[in-house]
Amino acid sequence: MIVITRYSVPEADTEAFRSDAAAAVEVLSRRPGYRGHRLGRAADEPTLWTVVTEWDGAGFYRRALSDFDVKVNAVPLLSRALDEPTAFEIITTDADPEGPPPPAF
Repeated sequence: MIVITRYSVPEADTEAFRSDAAAAVEVLSRRPGYRGHRLGRAADEPTLWTVVTEWDGAGFYRRALSDFDVKVNAVPLLSRALDEPTAFEIITTDADPEGPPPPAF
């Protein structure tokens, strides 16, 4: 699964945001199920940033959020994210263009 959080960051706060994002990702990276991350900035709107993390599954991400170090070092940043859905199930990839069958609801 991927977790995409977006942030509106005033230009004056850019370096502080990058530092906070690095600290958050560092502590998240120590949790089981973490696969990697990306930090991005919108090309057409430089105050819009995103942090994308990838996990083995939703359970790994949820358990990571309950870790004490994550609560102290990552949740403060995550709480500043834009209020929108953040967790996404991966349906297809370059390695598996057909993807798994869709879940039955």
